[in-house]
Amino acid sequence: MSLERKVVLVTRRTRLEELLDRFHTVEQARFYVEHLGADFDDYESEHRAYRAAHALVADTLLTHGRVQRIDRKYLPTFQFGSDDVVIALGQDGLVANTMKYLAAHPLIGLNPDPSRIDGVLLPFTPEDLEELLPEVLANRCASADVTMAEAVLPDGQVMRAVNDLFIGPRSHTSARYELQWNGRSERQSSSGLIVSTGLGSTGWLSSIVSGSAGIVRAWERSTRTLDYEPMDWNSPALRFAVREPFPSRTTGTELVFGEVDATHPLVVRSMMVDGGVLFSDGLEQDLIRIEAGMTVTVAPAKIKGRLVQ
Repeated sequence: MSLERKVVLVTRRTRLEELLDRFHTVEQARFYVEHLGADFDDYESEHRAYRAAHALVADTLLTHGRVQRIDRKYLPTFQFGSDDVVIALGQDGLVANTMKYLAAHPLIGLNPDPSRIDGVLLPFTPEDLEELLPEVLANRCASADVTMAEAVLPDGQVMRAVNDLFIGPRSHTSARYELQWNGRSERQSSSGLIVSTGLGSTGWLSSIVSGSAGIVRAWERSTRTLDYEPMDWNSPALRFAVREPFPSRTTGTELVFGEVDATHPLVVRSMMVDGGVLFSDGLEQDLIRIEAGMTVTVAPAKIKGRLVQ
């Protein structure tokens, strides 16, 4: 490997490590978990599997020149080099959390524990890395393009999402805003809205659509089914869905679902005096506050994710 090209290994803490941060000793952590009726042995075996996978990856990377390891909590502020190769060792969520901070860097998803993790975004294991990494460094590996969503604010703040963006209230209150899309506009009061990518269309968006369809079936006492079709990972469009829109004299419920592309962006103008937020991929800690008068414009990101296959 050329010493000019750096490998960045992104890791996560295990559930056991997070418990130890809170309770300080294994005994106290065990008492807490077992008091809740859970199996503490499962926490320990998961931890051992992850640490063993991490050790194998670390040993492999010793022979490959420049390596930097970071915990996922530092991703929002970490500066990747333009030629870096990135490895995510963890669950699918870690791949998504990592990808949105990259600029078309090749991203390798490693499954540390295939017996526990299905790994839709984790096509490789730590044992594959020794043969795989030289191929990636030499740009000889295939990769899948992943469309990301991008939210832009007038002050220059930008947030990307690999699965979905959420715009709405921080707590269980109503969000008030004006929605503009495809030449139409509507003032709404709801529990917020999501904008989903193709990759995310099998997740949160699917649950919203399925729940809405189920309510309609129950209301109509019908047995008809909905043929919901998730989008491809590289779909050029996004889909938005409004959650629990409330009809009133000043708020409507017509613009509740649609497709967003480069020529038909979604614009949300906040009417929330306090508590409005924007976050992506479930990371509420990495949020942007959306106060009254602020606008958020959402469209597919020009930069695509690049997942090594």
